[in-house]
Formats: sequence, structure tokens, C-alpha cells
Amino acid sequence: MKEPQIINLPKILDHRGNLSFFESSNHIPFEIKRTFWIYDVPGGEIRGGHAYCEQEEFIVAMSGSLDVILFDGLSEIKYSLNRSFYGLYVPNGYWRHMENFSTNSLVLVASSTFYDAKDYIRDKQRFIDQKANEKFNI
Repeated sequence: MKEPQIINLPKILDHRGNLSFFESSNHIPFEIKRTFWIYDVPGGEIRGGHAYCEQEEFIVAMSGSLDVILFDGLSEIKYSLNRSFYGLYVPNGYWRHMENFSTNSLVLVASSTFYDAKDYIRDKQRFIDQKANEKFNI
């Protein structure tokens, strides 16, 4: 099974401003099919609250900070993202939600699949049941 992990990105330092980037398969372990970003999250709100059967993600806090909570069916782990030169790789088969967004945070998510509503598992008990029966493409 693939595991979540923090991935450090290239960082080019320059007195005019720094630059970081990522490329499919060179820095993250999938081909990027879709990107989206999350912003203007009101204080105290939680985003996510689902799992994917197939989709993998790479999450970067472009500005500000947030916590990503991952649940594998047995235990939770929290990743705090607050720098734009690293991100969190999230394989499929993990329940995830995002919380503790700082004011004016901007979060970029790169996805391994095009949007497909059928790939989402939005019921946590269904997720736990599927994990127990290994019903993920991992």
C-alpha cells in the first residue's frame, strides 16, 4: 500500500524572490490530470470529509497554513502544511479532511484523475467497511 508522505520540492533561492515547482512523475508519484485550489475558507470551517477509491492528491499550502487529517481506517495522523516548498502526497484509500485554515490561506491540490463524483466515498462508515474488505485500487 502506498503511504502518505511529505515531499520536499526544489527551492531556487533568489534575492528577488524564491521559486519552487513540481512536475508529474519527477517530484510527485503520478501524472497530473486536474488541479484545483481552496481559498477564502471562513474561520473554523472544515473542508474535505471524504475518501477516494482511485484518486491520489498532492496538497501544497501556497500561502498561509492548514492541517490535513488522514484516517486509514484504524488511526489518524495530522500533517501541518505551512510552507510552499513542500507538500503532502495522499494516496487513494485514505479518509481526509482539512482544518485550521489560517486567514487568507491558499491551498493548491494536484490530482491524478479527472473529476468523477463516483470516485468519492462521502460516508465514513462505508469507507471503514471498504477498508476492512480492501476495496481500493492500491
